[in-house]
Amino acid sequence: MTGRIALNAFVALAAAFLVLPILAIVPAAFSAQSFIRLPPDAWSVRWWSTFFADASWRVTLLVSLEVAALTTLISVVAGTAAALGLARSGARARALSTALFLGPVVTPAIVLAVALYSMARATGLVGTTTALVIAHTTLALPFVVLNVGVSLDGVDRRLLLAAAGLGAGDWRIFRTITLPLIAPGVVGGAVFAFVTSFDEVVLSIFLAGPTVKTLPVRIWEEIRLAYTPVVAVGATVMLLLALGAASASRLLNRK
Repeated sequence: MTGRIALNAFVALAAAFLVLPILAIVPAAFSAQSFIRLPPDAWSVRWWSTFFADASWRVTLLVSLEVAALTTLISVVAGTAAALGLARSGARARALSTALFLGPVVTPAIVLAVALYSMARATGLVGTTTALVIAHTTLALPFVVLNVGVSLDGVDRRLLLAAAGLGAGDWRIFRTITLPLIAPGVVGGAVFAFVTSFDEVVLSIFLAGPTVKTLPVRIWEEIRLAYTPVVAVGATVMLLLALGAASASRLLNRK
């Protein structure tokens, strides 16, 4: 009994250590002061008004949503196709291909950023939405491949063979059998892709431009100049969108 209580206490402390610093930014967004202080001496929504009244903050939020949406769409389509191809490959080829897909995840972000910046600069794409989408897709694609691959491992191949034996074509088999069965993996991969893109800052700093920058880049610039609660508002918006995407994923998977 004592050991179980100690284990539960340790888990609670570990969870608090991970979660509380993230949640602490929320009350800072409602501070009435001109600087971040926890807990705030007075409460106000003045910085929320500042955030949504400032065109630079609104534009960066819209750019982040646009880039994340395009990244999610491309990653889901390409990642699902790649997972289907890997599922039909041999064990050795599948292991090698999976390792290649995981390359962007295990590679240090700064190394990947420098490489992508060099390519974008050579092609004139620095400071464009295209460059951001390509870079974010590079990071998001492995999560889709892994999530869809796990779902494909649970698909009963006899169902596919039975459908083929009854005369169904490849597209009809995928649309009516495979896709509904792997839908949880597709939705999970989409959520990971969206959050990965929306939260990415290192690659975005390298590839953003004066007119095309994401919300994390704008937050980074604001922190370097003035650490006001409007930064906490931007961080809270990011947190709410991430939680909303995760909640939507759970609801869709239940249905």
